[in-house]
Amino acid sequence: MALDRRSFLLKSCLATAGLLGLGQAPARGSEVTTAADLGERDRGNDPWQVCRPRDPLQALLAGNARFAKAWKAADAAASQRQRARILSRPWEHNCYTSARELSGGQEPWAAILACADSRVAPEWIFDAALSDLFVIRSAGNTAFTAAVGSLEYDVGHLGIPLILVVGHSGCGAVQAARSADALSPNLSELVQPIRSSLTAGEDLNQAVRANARQTASQLTQNSELLRGAQAAGTLTIRSSFYDIQSGELSLI
Repeated sequence: MALDRRSFLLKSCLATAGLLGLGQAPARGSEVTTAADLGERDRGNDPWQVCRPRDPLQALLAGNARFAKAWKAADAAASQRQRARILSRPWEHNCYTSARELSGGQEPWAAILACADSRVAPEWIFDAALSDLFVIRSAGNTAFTAAVGSLEYDVGHLGIPLILVVGHSGCGAVQAARSADALSPNLSELVQPIRSSLTAGEDLNQAVRANARQTASQLTQNSELLRGAQAAGTLTIRSSFYDIQSGELSLI
């Protein structure tokens, strides 16, 4: 029986994993291992639909679970070479769109509003391929004007169904907002939205979570387009917290 393109990609990935001694993928009905596993079985020949998950949020969580498992194993590795080998393994199971298709356009299936911190790279922590994610980053992951405008483009023109705000452990921007130290005018402007989310008595990571929740709520407060899409049920907005030590992301 002829294989559709999606089945061919998945079988090729599994065969490669077996040759490299990476173990078997879970059987159907068990833990999801790839974004494509979360998609429809029959997508025809549309190269974009082959890799588009049916449930974007669950695809992100599944990708983070793969990354966190590799992240922990790599942290215990005895050498840089072994660490690099471990961290390269999750991407061997991804579904990839060809360069020919990517040069003609994009169809990301989730938007990520994350901090600019060098330790929080969304494509890494969600084990995502090129064109999967539309990423917006700024220190403190706030709902600044350019971010909201970019997300309006994502939703209005690209049809993205999910926006995930990602705060993270030990965030320097949130720490600066909590501090009484003098800041430059630009930094003062940057942390002002964060300061409005702070509550006395909370620790840094609690403040990070509060800031992520506030950002998610401000997206619809500051945008009629996003508010309308959410009300229509075509857009989901969630906030989350990423722990750098464990590599694990949790929804807030």
